[in-house]
Amino acid sequence: MTPPARSPAAPDPLGIDDITVIDPATLKKSVTAAALGNAMEWFDFGVYGFVAYALGQVFFPSASPAVQTIAALGTFSVPFLVRPLGGVVFGIIGDRLGRQKVLSLTIVIMAVSTFCIGLIPSFATIGIWAPILLLLCKLAQGFSVGGEYTGAAIFVAEYAPDRRRGFLGSWLDFGSIIGFVTGAGLVVLLQSLLGEHSFLDWGWRIPFFVAGPLGLLGLYLRHAVEETPAFTQHLENMEKGDQGAVQDHPTVSILEIARTYRKALLVCVGMVLVTNVTYYMLLTYMPTYLSSNLGYSQQNGVMIIIAVMIGMLFVQPVVGFLSDKIGRRPFLIAGSLGLVVMAFPSFTLIGSDSPARIFLGLLILAVILNCFTGVMASTLPALFPTRIRYSALASSFNVAIIVAGLTPTVAALLVERTDNLMVPAYYLMVAALIGLLTAVFLPETANRPLRGDTPNASSPQEAAVLLQETYDRIEQRVEDVDADILKLEGELDALRRKRERLVGQHPELD
Repeated sequence: MTPPARSPAAPDPLGIDDITVIDPATLKKSVTAAALGNAMEWFDFGVYGFVAYALGQVFFPSASPAVQTIAALGTFSVPFLVRPLGGVVFGIIGDRLGRQKVLSLTIVIMAVSTFCIGLIPSFATIGIWAPILLLLCKLAQGFSVGGEYTGAAIFVAEYAPDRRRGFLGSWLDFGSIIGFVTGAGLVVLLQSLLGEHSFLDWGWRIPFFVAGPLGLLGLYLRHAVEETPAFTQHLENMEKGDQGAVQDHPTVSILEIARTYRKALLVCVGMVLVTNVTYYMLLTYMPTYLSSNLGYSQQNGVMIIIAVMIGMLFVQPVVGFLSDKIGRRPFLIAGSLGLVVMAFPSFTLIGSDSPARIFLGLLILAVILNCFTGVMASTLPALFPTRIRYSALASSFNVAIIVAGLTPTVAALLVERTDNLMVPAYYLMVAALIGLLTAVFLPETANRPLRGDTPNASSPQEAAVLLQETYDRIEQRVEDVDADILKLEGELDALRRKRERLVGQHPELD
């Protein structure tokens, strides 16, 4: 293994000691801590989506059933407007003080605000203050979630070995699905045990109270893990006086990030849009769609969604594993094409009277969604360097989430206004076109270090292989440059000969 030749002024070449070998126990603990926090985030979203009809009656009792549902889903969507603010604030803190500190803070805010929803009196008790307090709790959730998913994705990506980043990153959204399944399952169990009257009276509060102990567990796990190797290395470079790190550390300008990393930001926005529009359409809006628009019983509709999500659990890590073998871009392309082709047939099946067909239609959309969620957590952090990774990813991610988070509300409004049950399918097809456009510009990041970072390996033997691959890539680039130089020299010689012929024919041109 021979390092490439370098000039005396060039930086030291990558050595075996520069490759971080990740301890398996630490890696497992880090992925678990990140996934649990994400599970709690989506536990709340899942519960809220499944009890939206109950919340509509408790907090908006004077409205019609359709308006109650839209109002409850609107309260779900409004917090997305403050997520970019949370993303900017937590992104800057995460790039300055570290990822682990921010993730500990966001899970506390999320747990407290979710718990407090269960404490809010009904409209009949305190009047207009009931929906106002609900909105305030949802705004607090939106602010904390602004730094939660992106921070967790960065945390896992910076810990993961390069050759397993797709597989390990997929467990983050595995936690999301677990959160949905747990939330939905708890709602169904309570409805069965308590009955409709008791559930509407007080039973709906219980799922929100569960957030308290879940938050404490998540906080304990996140406090137990160390800062990521990539950020630790960044701090060490700062202490050593590395000019690249020092120059950008004092302030992290969002405007400067937007100018320098415009393409990466747009790719991030596109991928987040297609993923989360599909996510919210399937896992948040579909229970309401089945019950309010198709007349399907609430409990049966929820059970079908739970079964679909359990199926997603088996597909999710498989997609992550395969993305380490064949790349991330193929799955973004496959998922987007799948939506374009299958959205309309899926909703045709969902609109039937057959439970089997409804399940099949939802399952098709779920597998397509797996194509996005299986690679998103490993793809997005690789778009930006360590020093601005949290700020750039959190800001762009949450700008896109504003649009994606409106999906349940907009879909409900469009169906109500147009009386066309296929509107959600058209909505998904538009999102799919955005996904296809994003795939054109998405750089392939599988089996490569995060942007600007040294490689991560799972063993010393793998570190040696990664080092050799790094040198091979450098040598290939040198060969490509040499080939380009030879090509340019050939073109220059051809131009010289042409000039000589022209001068020979027209001496006055000399």
